[in-house]
Amino acid sequence: MANREELLIIRSARAGHPQAQLALGKRYLFGSTNLPQSHATALHWLEKAAEQNQSEAWMLIGENVSFTVARQAEDPLRVAVWYERAFEGKSARAGLVFAMLVFSCWTRAEDGLRQKSMRALKVAAEAGIADAQWLYAQQLGMHELLAAKTPQEIPAQIQQRRDQIVEWAAKAALGGISEAQQALADYWWQQGDVTRFMLWGLPIAQELDRKAHGPMASRWSLDKKQLGLILRCAKAMSMQADTNLRLVERYLKIAAEGGDAKAQLAYGLWAARMDEDGNRVRRMPGVAHYKKAIRWLSQAAENGEAAAWFAISRVYLKPEFSRRSINESRRCLELAGAAGHRTAQFELAQIAWRTRKIDRRGDVRAVYWLQKAASQGDPEAVAMLNRIAPAVRRSEWAATARASFNRDISSQYPFLAARVELAYWFGLTRAEALLIDVEASDHGHCLEVDIRDSHPRSRRRLIQILTGEQRRALERASRVFDITDARGKNGPEGNYRQRLYRFRSIFGQQRATQSRRA
Repeated sequence: MANREELLIIRSARAGHPQAQLALGKRYLFGSTNLPQSHATALHWLEKAAEQNQSEAWMLIGENVSFTVARQAEDPLRVAVWYERAFEGKSARAGLVFAMLVFSCWTRAEDGLRQKSMRALKVAAEAGIADAQWLYAQQLGMHELLAAKTPQEIPAQIQQRRDQIVEWAAKAALGGISEAQQALADYWWQQGDVTRFMLWGLPIAQELDRKAHGPMASRWSLDKKQLGLILRCAKAMSMQADTNLRLVERYLKIAAEGGDAKAQLAYGLWAARMDEDGNRVRRMPGVAHYKKAIRWLSQAAENGEAAAWFAISRVYLKPEFSRRSINESRRCLELAGAAGHRTAQFELAQIAWRTRKIDRRGDVRAVYWLQKAASQGDPEAVAMLNRIAPAVRRSEWAATARASFNRDISSQYPFLAARVELAYWFGLTRAEALLIDVEASDHGHCLEVDIRDSHPRSRRRLIQILTGEQRRALERASRVFDITDARGKNGPEGNYRQRLYRFRSIFGQQRATQSRRA
């Protein structure tokens, strides 16, 4: 409860006396024997005193009332006036809060106020205020610098002041701003500078390790970004020749137990003492623990890491593994390929190609996996795919015949029109076009052309389905041939001779008609 003196100050302040308002604001700002410290209440009274030209009031506001309190006002831009005046009175801290208030209402602020807020922020940063230095680095483009995955993605204006951004971020990091330290660690990791990454990242990882295993560990949990930093530190340390391998394993385990899929993959590989290709890593001490490795790799695979399935397939091929199984290795390899692992897809293609004499559709599956690997830029897959199923050109005869078929002929001879259309898009010979079984030949990713039963001199070949036009042409043809009686020699099309005769007759008539018109 306020004493008599404070009650008199409160009455005078309520009556509008500026000196009383200033005195009451001070008491709430710093606390007194009977009045509690309340910066929000202090701001209220100091603002009233400042409105009556009490310069000490706005200096007290600028030096002592934080941005967190000031932004709770109904109009932060109105409160920003007092921080602006305090900044003009040489208060760098007030300049920081002034800039933050303007940034929070950037769309409503005038251009002149925006420019002044940037100047105030720079002055605060130059004065050595770590929060101002970090905010200034952000305003210069620190987030844009981190968001760019490649140097080409960095905007030109950000690229020009990159050194300046990093310098201000480093000053803020040295001032104890953890976000700046994290940002610098991320930046140098992107740049591939392991030494500078360790300079900023390792202290953070050590602090996170202490908190995760300290007395308050039960109340502390690492988030995804923190787990990623610990994993990066482990990888960075493993790259160095003289390093603490036990600490590397410890960090890998912390990140893996935290649920990070990449860490689970890395920890599983560490337990197996091998790299992602299954090769033994000699510099890792101790013996391989394959059962432990499979447990962690399985968790990583279930969390979406395709490389984990591929690593498991390699583990099951190890001759020293007690559970060695070629079948299990093949199953995991197929799961890796289905999950998008490029090397697994290429290996599955090679396996399917080698077994094509045993499995009639082996080359069809090989083309499927090769297309998957080639779409991810595998040069070996591209070369092998070009050998197995080379690109085709549109048939000239089919283009000529297609142009000759009008709507009446197409409706009268739908099967023949559909075959000519397929020949045009897939580069089929005339015999292939007239004999191909459309539904049996379509495998989704490629077209299997095999007419050797009716045309012994032909050869079986595979044609990739690469464009939307090819897929639509196949779908149209499938709808036309979706009649059971339309298949085989006894169908409405007849045998090969009858189809060829019909084609020559129609095509000859069309050419004769066109020549007469000419």
